[in-house]
Amino acid sequence: MRKNSRRKTGKPSIKIIPLGGLHEIGKNTCIFEYDNEIMLLDAGIGFPKDNMHGINIVLPDMSYLVENKHRIKGMIVTHGHEDHIGGIAYHLKQFDIPIIYGPRLAMALLRDKLDEAGVSDRTKIKTVGPRDMVRVGKSFFVEFIRNTHSMADSFTVGIHTPLGLIVHSGDFKVDHTPVDGEHFDFQRLSEYGGKGVLCLLSDSTNAELPGHTPSEQAVFPNLDRVFSQAKSRIMLTTFASSVHRVNLVLQLAQKHNRKVAVVGRSMLNVISHARNLGYMKCTDDLFVSLKHSFNMPDHKILILTTGSQGEPLAALTRIARSEHRQIKIRPGDTVVFSANPIPGNTIAVVNTIDRLMMQGANVVYGKNQGIHVSGHGSQEDQKLMLALTKPKFFVPVHGEHRMLVHHARTAHSMGIPQDNIVIIDNGDIIELSEDNIEIIGKVASGIKLVDSAGVVHEDVMKERQQLAEDGVLTVAATVSWDGKLTAKPEVHLRGMVTTMKESILQSMVSRTIERILNDRLDEFAGNNGNNGNDSEDDVDWDSLRDEIQSSLQRLAKRELQCRPLVVFLLQTQPKPMVKSYRRRRSTASVAS
Repeated sequence: MRKNSRRKTGKPSIKIIPLGGLHEIGKNTCIFEYDNEIMLLDAGIGFPKDNMHGINIVLPDMSYLVENKHRIKGMIVTHGHEDHIGGIAYHLKQFDIPIIYGPRLAMALLRDKLDEAGVSDRTKIKTVGPRDMVRVGKSFFVEFIRNTHSMADSFTVGIHTPLGLIVHSGDFKVDHTPVDGEHFDFQRLSEYGGKGVLCLLSDSTNAELPGHTPSEQAVFPNLDRVFSQAKSRIMLTTFASSVHRVNLVLQLAQKHNRKVAVVGRSMLNVISHARNLGYMKCTDDLFVSLKHSFNMPDHKILILTTGSQGEPLAALTRIARSEHRQIKIRPGDTVVFSANPIPGNTIAVVNTIDRLMMQGANVVYGKNQGIHVSGHGSQEDQKLMLALTKPKFFVPVHGEHRMLVHHARTAHSMGIPQDNIVIIDNGDIIELSEDNIEIIGKVASGIKLVDSAGVVHEDVMKERQQLAEDGVLTVAATVSWDGKLTAKPEVHLRGMVTTMKESILQSMVSRTIERILNDRLDEFAGNNGNNGNDSEDDVDWDSLRDEIQSSLQRLAKRELQCRPLVVFLLQTQPKPMVKSYRRRRSTASVAS
Protein backbone atom coordinates (compact mmCIF):
# COMPACT_ATOMS: atom_id res chain seq x y z
CA MET A 1 0.00 0.00 0.00
CA ARG A 2 1.34 3.41 -0.95
CA LYS A 3 2.19 6.12 1.54
CA ASN A 4 4.69 8.28 -0.37
CA SER A 5 4.31 10.59 -3.33
CA ARG A 6 5.39 9.69 -6.84
CA ARG A 7 5.83 11.56 -10.11
CA LYS A 8 2.69 12.98 -11.78
CA THR A 9 1.41 11.02 -14.78
CA GLY A 10 0.24 14.01 -16.82
CA LYS A 11 -3.07 12.28 -17.65
CA PRO A 12 -6.51 13.76 -16.84
CA SER A 13 -7.05 13.28 -13.14
CA ILE A 14 -9.22 14.01 -10.14
CA LYS A 15 -7.65 15.40 -7.00
CA ILE A 16 -8.95 14.35 -3.59
CA ILE A 17 -7.71 16.40 -0.63
CA PRO A 18 -8.86 15.64 2.94
CA LEU A 19 -8.53 18.59 5.34
CA GLY A 20 -9.78 16.67 8.38
CA GLY A 21 -10.83 13.22 9.57
CA LEU A 22 -7.54 11.42 8.92
CA HIS A 23 -5.34 10.17 11.78
CA GLU A 24 -8.06 11.48 14.11
CA ILE A 25 -11.73 11.25 14.99
CA GLY A 26 -13.62 14.39 13.97
CA LYS A 27 -13.57 17.48 11.70
CA ASN A 28 -14.31 15.41 8.60
CA THR A 29 -13.76 17.63 5.56
CA CYS A 30 -12.84 16.55 2.03
CA ILE A 31 -12.20 18.34 -1.27
CA PHE A 32 -12.80 16.92 -4.75
CA GLU A 33 -11.22 18.77 -7.68
CA TYR A 34 -11.54 18.37 -11.43
CA ASP A 35 -10.95 20.80 -14.30
CA ASN A 36 -10.57 23.86 -12.04
CA GLU A 37 -13.76 23.06 -10.09
CA ILE A 38 -13.97 22.25 -6.39
CA MET A 39 -16.70 20.29 -4.60
CA LEU A 40 -16.69 19.88 -0.83
CA LEU A 41 -17.90 16.83 1.04
CA ASP A 42 -18.83 17.58 4.67
CA ALA A 43 -17.18 20.15 6.94
CA GLY A 44 -17.13 19.09 10.57
CA ILE A 45 -15.63 20.08 13.89
CA GLY A 46 -13.25 18.20 16.15
CA PHE A 47 -13.14 17.76 19.89
CA PRO A 48 -10.56 19.64 22.01
CA LYS A 49 -7.82 17.70 23.77
CA ASP A 50 -7.10 18.02 27.48
CA ASN A 51 -4.32 20.58 26.94
CA MET A 52 -6.51 22.86 24.82
CA HIS A 53 -7.57 25.02 27.74
CA GLY A 54 -10.80 26.94 27.22
CA ILE A 55 -11.29 25.64 23.69
CA ASN A 56 -14.81 24.65 22.66
CA ILE A 57 -14.24 23.25 19.18
CA VAL A 58 -11.43 22.44 16.77
CA LEU A 59 -11.65 23.34 13.07
CA PRO A 60 -9.43 22.34 10.14
CA ASP A 61 -7.21 24.95 8.54
CA MET A 62 -9.22 26.11 5.51
CA SER A 63 -6.60 28.44 4.06
CA TYR A 64 -6.38 26.33 0.89
CA LEU A 65 -10.09 26.87 0.27
CA VAL A 66 -9.85 30.56 1.11
CA GLU A 67 -7.15 30.88 -1.55
CA ASN A 68 -9.27 28.95 -4.05
CA LYS A 69 -12.72 30.17 -3.07
CA HIS A 70 -13.50 31.29 -6.65
CA ARG A 71 -13.35 27.64 -7.73
CA ILE A 72 -15.88 26.29 -5.17
CA LYS A 73 -19.06 25.10 -6.91
CA GLY A 74 -20.91 23.50 -4.01
CA MET A 75 -20.98 21.08 -1.10
CA ILE A 76 -22.58 17.72 -0.39
CA VAL A 77 -23.37 16.60 3.16
CA THR A 78 -23.67 12.93 4.12
CA HIS A 79 -25.47 13.34 7.49
CA GLY A 80 -25.98 15.73 10.37
CA HIS A 81 -23.44 14.79 13.03
CA GLU A 82 -21.37 17.71 14.34
CA ASP A 83 -18.13 16.20 13.08
CA HIS A 84 -19.62 16.50 9.56
CA ILE A 85 -21.61 19.78 9.56
CA GLY A 86 -20.43 21.68 12.65
CA GLY A 87 -17.78 23.72 10.83
CA ILE A 88 -19.89 25.00 7.93
CA ALA A 89 -21.12 28.15 9.68
CA TYR A 90 -17.55 29.12 10.61
CA HIS A 91 -16.24 28.52 7.09
CA LEU A 92 -18.99 30.61 5.49
CA LYS A 93 -17.52 33.63 7.28
CA GLN A 94 -14.39 33.14 5.13
CA PHE A 95 -15.85 32.13 1.76
CA ASP A 96 -19.19 31.57 0.04
CA ILE A 97 -20.49 28.15 -0.95
CA PRO A 98 -22.95 28.51 -3.85
CA ILE A 99 -25.15 25.57 -2.81
CA ILE A 100 -25.22 22.83 -0.16
CA TYR A 101 -27.08 19.55 -0.79
CA GLY A 102 -27.88 17.23 2.08
CA PRO A 103 -30.44 15.13 4.00
CA ARG A 104 -33.55 16.80 5.40
CA LEU A 105 -32.56 16.37 9.05
CA ALA A 106 -28.98 17.53 8.53
CA MET A 107 -30.14 20.58 6.56
CA ALA A 108 -32.73 21.48 9.23
CA LEU A 109 -29.99 21.49 11.86
CA LEU A 110 -27.66 23.39 9.54
CA ARG A 111 -30.20 26.15 8.89
CA ASP A 112 -30.34 26.87 12.62
CA LYS A 113 -26.55 27.11 12.79
CA LEU A 114 -26.33 29.44 9.81
CA ASP A 115 -29.12 31.70 11.10
CA GLU A 116 -27.47 31.93 14.50
CA ALA A 117 -24.10 32.77 12.94
CA GLY A 118 -25.65 35.31 10.56
CA VAL A 119 -24.30 33.64 7.41
CA SER A 120 -27.45 32.11 5.93
CA ASP A 121 -27.21 34.53 3.00
CA ARG A 122 -23.82 33.13 1.95
CA THR A 123 -25.17 29.83 0.62
CA LYS A 124 -28.28 28.11 -0.66
CA ILE A 125 -29.52 24.93 1.05
CA LYS A 126 -31.34 22.17 -0.80
CA THR A 127 -32.56 18.90 0.71
CA VAL A 128 -32.28 15.50 -0.95
CA GLY A 129 -33.82 12.06 -0.53
CA PRO A 130 -32.71 8.50 -1.31
CA ARG A 131 -31.40 8.05 -4.87
CA ASP A 132 -31.71 11.74 -5.65
CA MET A 133 -29.09 12.90 -8.15
CA VAL A 134 -27.66 16.42 -7.96
CA ARG A 135 -25.20 18.31 -10.11
CA VAL A 136 -22.30 20.29 -8.64
CA GLY A 137 -20.53 22.40 -11.24
CA LYS A 138 -19.95 20.83 -14.64
CA SER A 139 -17.86 17.90 -13.42
CA PHE A 140 -19.70 16.22 -10.55
CA PHE A 141 -23.02 14.37 -10.49
CA VAL A 142 -23.77 12.99 -7.05
CA GLU A 143 -26.30 10.32 -6.08
CA PHE A 144 -27.39 9.97 -2.45
CA ILE A 145 -27.66 6.31 -1.41
CA ARG A 146 -29.42 5.47 1.86
CA ASN A 147 -27.24 3.82 4.50
CA THR A 148 -27.68 3.05 8.21
CA HIS A 149 -25.87 4.90 10.97
CA SER A 150 -26.46 6.08 14.55
CA MET A 151 -28.08 9.21 13.11
CA ALA A 152 -31.22 9.16 11.04
CA ASP A 153 -31.24 10.32 7.42
CA SER A 154 -27.68 9.26 6.60
CA PHE A 155 -26.22 8.62 3.15
CA THR A 156 -23.42 7.03 1.20
CA VAL A 157 -22.72 9.00 -1.97
CA GLY A 158 -21.86 7.98 -5.51
CA ILE A 159 -19.85 10.72 -7.23
CA HIS A 160 -19.98 10.49 -11.02
CA THR A 161 -16.97 12.16 -12.64
CA PRO A 162 -15.60 12.31 -16.19
CA LEU A 163 -13.05 9.64 -15.23
CA GLY A 164 -15.37 7.24 -13.44
CA LEU A 165 -17.43 6.66 -10.31
CA ILE A 166 -16.12 7.43 -6.84
CA VAL A 167 -18.07 6.08 -3.86
CA HIS A 168 -17.72 7.72 -0.44
CA SER A 169 -19.30 5.53 2.22
CA GLY A 170 -20.00 8.33 4.69
CA ASP A 171 -20.37 7.09 8.27
CA PHE A 172 -22.11 3.72 8.19
CA LYS A 173 -22.82 0.40 9.78
CA VAL A 174 -24.93 -2.48 8.51
CA ASP A 175 -28.17 -2.44 10.53
CA HIS A 176 -30.77 -4.89 9.27
CA THR A 177 -33.39 -3.69 11.79
CA PRO A 178 -33.08 0.12 11.70
CA VAL A 179 -35.13 2.03 14.23
CA ASP A 180 -36.69 4.26 11.57
CA GLY A 181 -37.32 1.46 9.06
CA GLU A 182 -35.00 3.07 6.49
CA HIS A 183 -32.89 0.17 5.21
CA PHE A 184 -29.43 0.26 3.70
CA ASP A 185 -29.71 0.45 -0.11
CA PHE A 186 -27.47 -2.52 -0.86
CA GLN A 187 -29.10 -2.96 -4.27
CA ARG A 188 -27.85 0.38 -5.53
CA LEU A 189 -24.33 -0.25 -4.28
CA SER A 190 -24.37 -3.66 -5.95
CA GLU A 191 -25.47 -2.09 -9.24
CA TYR A 192 -22.59 0.35 -9.04
CA GLY A 193 -20.19 -2.47 -8.24
CA GLY A 194 -21.38 -4.35 -11.33
CA LYS A 195 -20.82 -1.33 -13.57
CA GLY A 196 -17.44 -0.50 -12.06
CA VAL A 197 -16.34 1.73 -9.20
CA LEU A 198 -13.10 3.59 -9.83
CA CYS A 199 -12.39 4.36 -6.17
CA LEU A 200 -13.96 3.74 -2.75
CA LEU A 201 -13.34 6.00 0.25
CA SER A 202 -14.71 4.21 3.31
CA ASP A 203 -15.29 4.71 7.05
CA SER A 204 -12.47 3.10 9.08
CA THR A 205 -13.58 3.86 12.66
CA ASN A 206 -14.08 0.25 13.77
CA ALA A 207 -11.55 -1.37 11.44
CA GLU A 208 -9.83 -3.03 14.42
CA LEU A 209 -12.97 -4.82 15.59
CA PRO A 210 -13.86 -8.24 14.14
CA GLY A 211 -17.41 -9.26 13.30
CA HIS A 212 -20.46 -7.05 12.78
CA THR A 213 -21.53 -3.97 14.73
CA PRO A 214 -24.79 -4.78 16.56
CA SER A 215 -28.06 -3.21 15.51
CA GLU A 216 -29.26 -0.10 17.31
CA GLN A 217 -32.21 -2.19 18.48
CA ALA A 218 -29.78 -4.27 20.60
CA VAL A 219 -29.71 -1.60 23.31
CA PHE A 220 -33.48 -1.62 23.81
CA PRO A 221 -33.78 -4.66 26.16
CA ASN A 222 -30.79 -3.50 28.23
CA LEU A 223 -32.13 0.01 28.65
CA ASP A 224 -35.53 -1.53 29.39
CA ARG A 225 -33.93 -3.43 32.26
CA VAL A 226 -32.37 -0.24 33.65
CA PHE A 227 -35.74 1.56 33.49
CA SER A 228 -37.44 -1.35 35.28
CA GLN A 229 -34.93 -1.36 38.13
CA ALA A 230 -34.84 2.40 38.71
CA LYS A 231 -36.93 3.42 41.72
CA SER A 232 -36.37 7.17 41.58
CA ARG A 233 -35.52 9.70 38.89
CA ILE A 234 -33.65 8.62 35.77
CA MET A 235 -31.18 10.95 34.11
CA LEU A 236 -30.02 9.66 30.76
CA THR A 237 -27.34 11.16 28.57
CA THR A 238 -26.37 10.32 25.00
CA PHE A 239 -25.26 12.19 21.91
CA ALA A 240 -27.95 14.73 21.10
CA SER A 241 -27.66 13.83 17.43
CA SER A 242 -28.14 10.08 18.05
CA VAL A 243 -31.73 10.30 16.85
CA HIS A 244 -32.31 6.54 16.87
CA ARG A 245 -31.09 6.21 20.47
CA VAL A 246 -33.19 9.13 21.65
CA ASN A 247 -36.18 7.63 19.84
CA LEU A 248 -35.72 4.34 21.73
CA VAL A 249 -35.42 6.21 25.02
CA LEU A 250 -38.67 8.06 24.36
CA GLN A 251 -40.38 4.75 23.61
CA LEU A 252 -39.13 3.38 26.93
CA ALA A 253 -40.35 6.47 28.77
CA GLN A 254 -43.83 5.85 27.38
CA LYS A 255 -43.65 2.17 28.29
CA HIS A 256 -42.63 2.88 31.88
CA ASN A 257 -45.04 5.79 32.30
CA ARG A 258 -42.38 8.43 32.82
CA LYS A 259 -42.62 12.02 31.64
CA VAL A 260 -39.58 13.44 29.84
CA ALA A 261 -37.85 16.70 30.74
CA VAL A 262 -35.24 17.65 28.13
CA VAL A 263 -32.17 19.58 29.29
CA GLY A 264 -29.61 21.02 26.89
CA ARG A 265 -30.10 23.24 23.88
CA SER A 266 -28.69 20.81 21.31
CA MET A 267 -30.90 18.00 22.59
CA LEU A 268 -33.98 20.22 22.36
CA ASN A 269 -33.11 21.27 18.80
CA VAL A 270 -32.53 17.75 17.51
CA ILE A 271 -35.72 16.37 19.08
CA SER A 272 -37.74 19.26 17.67
CA HIS A 273 -36.47 18.79 14.11
CA ALA A 274 -36.62 14.99 14.25
CA ARG A 275 -40.24 15.10 15.37
CA ASN A 276 -41.18 17.62 12.70
CA LEU A 277 -39.62 15.40 10.02
CA GLY A 278 -41.18 12.21 11.34
CA TYR A 279 -38.04 10.51 12.64
CA MET A 280 -39.42 10.53 16.18
CA LYS A 281 -43.05 9.64 16.80
CA CYS A 282 -44.43 10.56 20.20
CA THR A 283 -47.20 12.73 21.59
CA ASP A 284 -46.69 16.19 23.03
CA ASP A 285 -47.93 15.14 26.45
CA LEU A 286 -44.90 12.88 26.89
CA PHE A 287 -42.82 16.00 27.57
CA VAL A 288 -42.91 18.28 30.60
CA SER A 289 -40.89 21.33 31.49
CA LEU A 290 -38.03 20.88 33.93
CA LYS A 291 -39.75 23.19 36.39
CA HIS A 292 -42.97 21.14 36.24
CA SER A 293 -41.03 17.89 36.79
CA PHE A 294 -40.02 19.07 40.26
CA ASN A 295 -43.66 18.79 41.36
CA MET A 296 -44.01 15.19 40.14
CA PRO A 297 -43.10 11.92 41.89
CA ASP A 298 -39.47 10.98 41.24
CA HIS A 299 -40.37 7.58 39.79
CA LYS A 300 -42.43 9.32 37.10
CA ILE A 301 -39.56 11.42 35.69
CA LEU A 302 -36.90 10.92 33.02
CA ILE A 303 -34.44 13.76 32.51
CA LEU A 304 -32.87 13.53 29.06
CA THR A 305 -29.68 15.58 29.00
CA THR A 306 -26.49 16.44 27.16
CA GLY A 307 -23.04 15.76 28.59
CA SER A 308 -22.20 12.18 27.60
CA GLN A 309 -18.62 13.25 26.77
CA GLY A 310 -17.95 15.26 29.93
CA GLU A 311 -18.08 18.56 28.04
CA PRO A 312 -17.33 21.38 30.53
CA LEU A 313 -20.46 23.41 29.73
CA ALA A 314 -22.88 20.51 29.19
CA ALA A 315 -25.80 20.10 31.57
CA LEU A 316 -24.77 16.77 33.13
CA THR A 317 -21.22 18.00 33.74
CA ARG A 318 -22.56 21.03 35.60
CA ILE A 319 -24.94 18.79 37.55
CA ALA A 320 -22.02 16.58 38.59
CA ARG A 321 -20.13 19.66 39.80
CA SER A 322 -23.20 20.93 41.70
CA GLU A 323 -23.14 24.01 39.47
CA HIS A 324 -26.51 23.56 37.74
CA ARG A 325 -29.00 26.16 38.88
CA GLN A 326 -32.03 23.86 38.83
CA ILE A 327 -30.97 20.21 39.07
CA LYS A 328 -29.25 18.62 42.06
CA ILE A 329 -28.44 14.93 42.42
CA ARG A 330 -30.55 13.14 45.00
CA PRO A 331 -29.51 9.84 46.61
CA GLY A 332 -31.22 7.09 44.66
CA ASP A 333 -31.16 8.85 41.28
CA THR A 334 -30.14 6.62 38.36
CA VAL A 335 -27.81 8.24 35.83
CA VAL A 336 -27.35 6.38 32.53
CA PHE A 337 -24.45 6.99 30.12
CA SER A 338 -25.79 5.60 26.84
CA ALA A 339 -22.60 6.50 24.94
CA ASN A 340 -18.95 5.53 24.99
CA PRO A 341 -16.26 8.21 25.43
CA ILE A 342 -14.71 9.49 22.24
CA PRO A 343 -10.90 9.10 22.31
CA GLY A 344 -9.54 12.02 24.30
CA ASN A 345 -12.69 12.44 26.42
CA THR A 346 -12.24 9.44 28.72
CA ILE A 347 -10.78 11.35 31.68
CA ALA A 348 -13.53 13.98 31.57
CA VAL A 349 -16.23 11.30 31.46
CA VAL A 350 -14.68 9.29 34.31
CA ASN A 351 -14.41 12.43 36.46
CA THR A 352 -18.08 13.19 35.82
CA ILE A 353 -19.08 9.64 36.80
CA ASP A 354 -17.04 9.87 40.02
CA ARG A 355 -18.67 13.15 41.03
CA LEU A 356 -22.15 11.77 40.39
CA MET A 357 -21.45 8.69 42.50
CA MET A 358 -20.05 10.81 45.35
CA GLN A 359 -23.41 12.58 45.50
CA GLY A 360 -25.31 9.30 45.85
CA ALA A 361 -26.32 8.54 42.26
CA ASN A 362 -26.45 5.03 40.84
CA VAL A 363 -24.46 5.46 37.62
CA VAL A 364 -24.94 2.93 34.81
CA TYR A 365 -22.11 3.02 32.28
CA GLY A 366 -19.62 0.88 30.38
CA LYS A 367 -19.59 -1.58 27.49
CA ASN A 368 -20.58 -4.53 29.70
CA GLN A 369 -23.97 -2.93 30.33
CA GLY A 370 -25.01 -3.21 26.66
CA ILE A 371 -26.59 0.26 26.67
CA HIS A 372 -24.60 1.62 23.75
CA VAL A 373 -23.67 0.35 20.30
CA SER A 374 -21.45 2.05 17.77
CA GLY A 375 -22.75 3.74 14.67
CA HIS A 376 -19.78 2.53 12.66
CA GLY A 377 -19.30 -0.78 10.92
CA SER A 378 -16.80 -3.39 12.11
CA GLN A 379 -14.62 -5.54 9.88
CA GLU A 380 -17.40 -7.68 8.42
CA ASP A 381 -19.49 -4.60 7.65
CA GLN A 382 -16.50 -3.03 5.93
CA LYS A 383 -15.97 -6.23 3.92
CA LEU A 384 -19.57 -6.05 2.72
CA MET A 385 -19.05 -2.47 1.50
CA LEU A 386 -15.94 -3.59 -0.38
CA ALA A 387 -17.68 -6.68 -1.80
CA LEU A 388 -20.66 -4.70 -3.08
CA THR A 389 -18.72 -1.86 -4.69
CA LYS A 390 -15.73 -3.86 -6.02
CA PRO A 391 -13.52 -0.76 -6.29
CA LYS A 392 -10.41 -0.58 -8.44
CA PHE A 393 -8.71 1.77 -5.96
CA PHE A 394 -9.27 2.11 -2.22
CA VAL A 395 -8.67 4.90 0.32
CA PRO A 396 -9.48 4.26 4.00
CA VAL A 397 -10.79 7.44 5.66
CA HIS A 398 -12.43 8.59 8.92
CA GLY A 399 -10.14 7.19 11.60
CA GLU A 400 -6.87 7.24 13.45
CA HIS A 401 -3.77 5.84 11.78
CA ARG A 402 -4.01 2.31 13.18
CA MET A 403 -7.64 2.14 11.98
CA LEU A 404 -6.62 3.18 8.47
CA VAL A 405 -3.90 0.52 8.43
CA HIS A 406 -6.31 -2.23 9.56
CA HIS A 407 -8.89 -1.17 6.98
CA ALA A 408 -6.24 -1.22 4.24
CA ARG A 409 -5.32 -4.77 5.26
CA THR A 410 -8.97 -5.78 5.07
CA ALA A 411 -9.23 -4.30 1.57
CA HIS A 412 -6.11 -6.18 0.47
CA SER A 413 -7.57 -9.41 1.86
CA MET A 414 -10.62 -8.73 -0.35
CA GLY A 415 -8.45 -8.77 -3.47
CA ILE A 416 -7.47 -5.14 -3.95
CA PRO A 417 -3.76 -4.92 -4.92
CA GLN A 418 -1.55 -3.10 -2.44
CA ASP A 419 -0.44 -0.65 -5.14
CA ASN A 420 -4.10 0.37 -5.51
CA ILE A 421 -4.46 1.33 -1.84
CA VAL A 422 -3.19 4.59 -0.33
CA ILE A 423 -3.04 5.57 3.34
CA ILE A 424 -3.23 9.34 3.59
CA ASP A 425 -3.06 12.16 6.10
CA ASN A 426 -4.86 15.48 6.29
CA GLY A 427 -3.63 17.78 3.55
CA ASP A 428 -2.34 15.05 1.24
CA ILE A 429 -3.22 15.53 -2.42
CA ILE A 430 -4.40 12.30 -4.04
CA GLU A 431 -4.23 12.28 -7.80
CA LEU A 432 -6.65 9.72 -9.23
CA SER A 433 -6.73 8.76 -12.90
CA GLU A 434 -8.39 5.89 -14.74
CA ASP A 435 -5.37 3.64 -14.19
CA ASN A 436 -3.39 5.14 -11.32
CA ILE A 437 -3.64 6.55 -7.80
CA GLU A 438 -0.86 8.34 -5.96
CA ILE A 439 -0.04 11.11 -3.48
CA ILE A 440 1.51 14.04 -5.35
CA GLY A 441 1.85 16.74 -2.71
CA LYS A 442 0.35 18.46 0.30
CA VAL A 443 -1.66 21.58 1.20
CA ALA A 444 -1.97 23.40 4.52
CA SER A 445 -3.81 21.15 6.96
CA GLY A 446 -3.37 22.44 10.48
CA ILE A 447 -6.09 23.29 12.99
CA LYS A 448 -7.95 26.38 14.18
CA LEU A 449 -9.01 26.52 17.82
CA VAL A 450 -12.23 28.30 18.76
CA ASP A 451 -13.49 29.39 22.17
CA SER A 452 -16.60 31.34 23.09
CA ALA A 453 -15.03 34.58 21.80
CA GLY A 454 -13.80 33.29 18.44
CA VAL A 455 -10.65 31.84 16.88
CA VAL A 456 -7.79 31.57 19.40
CA HIS A 457 -4.37 32.61 18.11
CA GLU A 458 -1.52 30.12 18.53
CA ASP A 459 0.36 32.50 20.86
CA VAL A 460 -2.69 32.77 23.14
CA MET A 461 -2.91 28.98 23.28
CA LYS A 462 0.74 28.73 24.28
CA GLU A 463 0.14 31.26 27.05
CA ARG A 464 -2.81 29.24 28.34
CA GLN A 465 -0.69 26.10 28.39
CA GLN A 466 2.06 27.93 30.25
CA LEU A 467 -0.45 29.17 32.81
CA ALA A 468 -1.79 25.66 33.34
CA GLU A 469 1.60 23.98 33.57
CA ASP A 470 3.92 26.50 35.30
CA GLY A 471 1.77 29.41 36.50
CA VAL A 472 2.44 33.12 36.01
CA LEU A 473 5.12 35.54 37.19
CA THR A 474 4.01 39.17 37.19
CA VAL A 475 6.52 42.01 37.56
CA ALA A 476 5.55 45.69 37.75
CA ALA A 477 8.20 48.41 37.62
CA THR A 478 8.27 52.20 37.36
CA VAL A 479 11.14 53.82 35.45
CA SER A 480 12.01 57.50 35.29
CA TRP A 481 12.39 59.32 31.97
CA ASP A 482 16.18 58.90 32.10
CA GLY A 483 16.01 55.13 32.65
CA LYS A 484 16.27 54.73 36.45
CA LEU A 485 14.13 52.50 38.67
CA THR A 486 12.15 54.74 41.01
CA ALA A 487 11.34 51.92 43.45
CA LYS A 488 11.78 48.19 43.88
CA PRO A 489 9.71 46.23 41.34
CA GLU A 490 6.58 44.49 42.57
CA VAL A 491 6.79 40.72 42.06
CA HIS A 492 3.79 38.36 42.27
CA LEU A 493 3.66 34.59 41.77
CA ARG A 494 0.46 32.73 40.87
CA GLY A 495 0.19 28.99 40.39
CA MET A 496 3.92 28.45 40.98
CA VAL A 497 5.73 26.24 43.46
CA THR A 498 9.18 27.48 44.53
CA THR A 499 11.39 27.28 47.63
CA MET A 500 12.97 30.65 46.88
CA LYS A 501 12.01 33.49 49.19
CA GLU A 502 10.08 36.25 47.46
CA SER A 503 12.56 38.87 48.71
CA ILE A 504 15.45 37.03 47.02
CA LEU A 505 13.48 36.74 43.79
CA GLN A 506 12.63 40.44 43.99
CA SER A 507 16.33 41.31 44.31
CA MET A 508 17.17 39.18 41.28
CA VAL A 509 14.43 40.83 39.27
CA SER A 510 15.64 44.30 40.31
CA ARG A 511 19.24 43.53 39.32
CA THR A 512 18.10 42.17 35.94
CA ILE A 513 16.05 45.29 35.16
CA GLU A 514 18.77 47.67 36.40
CA ARG A 515 21.44 45.88 34.32
CA ILE A 516 19.44 46.36 31.12
CA LEU A 517 18.63 49.97 31.96
CA ASN A 518 22.26 50.79 32.75
CA ASP A 519 23.93 48.84 29.97
CA ARG A 520 21.49 48.91 27.07
CA LEU A 521 19.25 51.96 27.38
CA ASP A 522 21.10 53.72 24.55
CA GLU A 523 20.14 50.90 22.16
CA PHE A 524 16.49 51.84 22.55
CA ALA A 525 16.93 55.64 22.39
CA GLY A 526 16.39 57.79 19.31
CA ASN A 527 14.77 55.05 17.20
CA ASN A 528 11.20 56.19 17.24
CA GLY A 529 11.14 58.64 14.37
CA ASN A 530 11.21 61.94 16.30
CA ASN A 531 13.98 63.36 14.06
CA GLY A 532 16.04 64.52 16.99
CA ASN A 533 13.34 66.67 18.55
CA ASP A 534 13.15 66.72 22.33
CA SER A 535 10.34 64.49 23.54
CA GLU A 536 9.46 62.25 26.42
CA ASP A 537 9.22 59.50 23.78
CA ASP A 538 12.97 59.57 22.95
CA VAL A 539 13.19 55.98 24.26
CA ASP A 540 11.40 53.13 22.47
CA TRP A 541 9.77 51.93 25.67
CA ASP A 542 7.78 49.13 23.99
CA SER A 543 10.92 47.45 22.65
CA LEU A 544 12.71 47.99 25.97
CA ARG A 545 9.79 46.40 27.81
CA ASP A 546 9.91 43.35 25.50
CA GLU A 547 13.66 42.97 26.08
CA ILE A 548 13.24 43.11 29.86
CA GLN A 549 10.39 40.60 29.70
CA SER A 550 12.54 38.18 27.69
CA SER A 551 15.36 38.53 30.24
CA LEU A 552 12.92 37.81 33.07
CA GLN A 553 11.74 34.68 31.24
CA ARG A 554 15.34 33.45 31.09
CA LEU A 555 15.80 34.32 34.76
CA ALA A 556 12.71 32.31 35.75
CA LYS A 557 13.85 29.30 33.71
CA ARG A 558 17.37 29.43 35.23
CA GLU A 559 16.55 30.17 38.88
CA LEU A 560 13.06 28.70 39.34
CA GLN A 561 13.54 25.67 37.05
CA CYS A 562 10.22 26.24 35.30
CA ARG A 563 8.72 28.16 32.40
CA PRO A 564 5.97 30.39 33.83
CA LEU A 565 4.10 32.93 31.77
CA VAL A 566 6.00 36.17 32.48
CA VAL A 567 4.04 39.41 32.38
CA PHE A 568 6.14 42.57 32.73
CA LEU A 569 4.25 45.82 33.37
CA LEU A 570 6.32 48.95 32.73
CA GLN A 571 5.25 52.40 33.85
CA THR A 572 7.35 55.39 32.79
CA GLN A 573 7.53 58.88 34.23
CA PRO A 574 7.36 61.85 31.81
CA LYS A 575 10.37 64.03 31.10
CA PRO A 576 10.37 67.39 32.94
CA MET A 577 9.11 70.30 30.81
CA VAL A 578 11.88 72.76 31.80
CA LYS A 579 13.29 73.27 28.29
CA SER A 580 9.89 73.88 26.81
CA TYR A 581 9.11 76.42 29.53
CA ARG A 582 12.32 78.34 28.85
CA ARG A 583 11.63 78.48 25.12
CA ARG A 584 8.16 79.87 25.69
CA ARG A 585 9.51 82.53 28.11
CA SER A 586 12.24 83.65 25.71
CA THR A 587 9.82 83.95 22.83
CA ALA A 588 7.52 86.08 24.94
CA SER A 589 10.39 88.48 25.81
CA VAL A 590 11.29 88.97 22.18
CA ALA A 591 7.70 89.67 21.27
CA SER A 592 7.42 92.35 23.88
